[in-house]
Amino acid sequence: MSLEILFESETLVAINKPHGLLVHKSRIAPDATEFALQLLRDQLGQKVHLAHRLDRKTSGVLLFSKNKEVERQLHQLFRERKMKKKYLAIVRGYTEDHERINYALQHEGKTKEAITDYETLERFAIPLPTTRYSTSRYSYIRLKPETGRFHQLRKHMAHIRHPILGDRPHGCNKQNKLWKEHFGLDKMLLHAAELEFELDKIRYVIKAQPNKVFRETLIILRSQKL
Repeated sequence: MSLEILFESETLVAINKPHGLLVHKSRIAPDATEFALQLLRDQLGQKVHLAHRLDRKTSGVLLFSKNKEVERQLHQLFRERKMKKKYLAIVRGYTEDHERINYALQHEGKTKEAITDYETLERFAIPLPTTRYSTSRYSYIRLKPETGRFHQLRKHMAHIRHPILGDRPHGCNKQNKLWKEHFGLDKMLLHAAELEFELDKIRYVIKAQPNKVFRETLIILRSQKL
């Protein structure tokens, strides 16, 4: 597999991680044979270091450093919340125009603060019956997590009853089944679209276009919109 390189300098490199690709080896997915870290090392012919992580089911901007000192600086930026992250998602129902979700999350027995802002970009109602309704409603949103907890965006959207399409186990089983049966959708529609930060007095803005499945889902929603 050849990775799409979004940006490369003497110290940094960013890729557009495909959906389903693990960032590195994990006991959670012993079946996986390809990993972003190893693939990029082979592609560049040099060692790289992870700056952060994305879920296996999430596509988009994934950042690496080329040396340990820059790795340390990037980790510090993430810890200090100086990394501005933007995600795109398609979710069930009509979301608010803007909303801040301040809902603490538990991970490995610890409860931690978790904050996400989002804005609605488009809303759709399509003639696809669900439960007792003759139509189905969806929203295309941009998310801006202030914190970076485990599965934060997936859990926050499920918490406000607007789960991300294709998400398992935090999503809606009925909607996931509906989209798989009607349109063959079997991927989660969450994409890391942009990463903005400052390093050594240089401002970086790295963007990644959504994958083919995400784009095709938007085409379906726009073409069938009532």
